[in-house]
Amino acid sequence: MTRIPLPASIEDAPAAARPLLEGVKAQLGLVPNLFRITANSPAALGGYLELNGALAKGELPAATRERIALAVAQRNGCDYCLSAHSYIGKNMAKLDDAEIAANRRGGSSDPKADAAVRFAVSLVEARGSVTEAEVAAVKLAGYDDAQIVEIVAHVALNTLTNYLNEAFDTPIDFPVVSADAA
Repeated sequence: MTRIPLPASIEDAPAAARPLLEGVKAQLGLVPNLFRITANSPAALGGYLELNGALAKGELPAATRERIALAVAQRNGCDYCLSAHSYIGKNMAKLDDAEIAANRRGGSSDPKADAAVRFAVSLVEARGSVTEAEVAAVKLAGYDDAQIVEIVAHVALNTLTNYLNEAFDTPIDFPVVSADAA
C-alpha cells in the first residue's frame, strides 16, 4: 500500500494533473503508477514531464539514457525504476540481458556508453562531487560538454523518480526486478 494516495484513474487525480496524465496515456497507451503517484502534485508531475521531454530531445541516444537509468536505480535501490527501465531497456532501447546486467553493475559492454554509465555512478556515489579526472575520462570517451551536462541531468531526473517511488512505496506495474538480485 502506498504511503500517499495513488489515484485509481485519471479522473481521481487532482484536476490540474488530469491533462498531463491524459498526455502520458496518449503517448504510452497507459498511465504507469509513477505518473499517477506524482500526480498528487501537478507541479511536480509537470516539471518531471517537461524535463523528461526536453532531455529526450537531447544528444544522448535512448539506449544510453536507459543504461544511465538502470545504473542510477540500482545504486539508489529503487525496484520500481529497475523494473520499469529493465522493461523499457529491453523492449524499446533493445538492450540485451547481458547489457542490462552490466548497466546495473555500473558499466557497459559498449566502450563509449561505459564511460557515461561509470560517470553517472560516480555522480550518484559522490552526490555530484566528481573529480576533474572523472570529467576528463568521460570527455576522453567522446562526450562533449552538452552531453556531459545531459548525463548529470539524467542522473538528477532518475534520482527524482527513484526517491518518489521509494518514499511512497509505489506499486510496481512492470515485470518485477529487484535491486537485491543484481
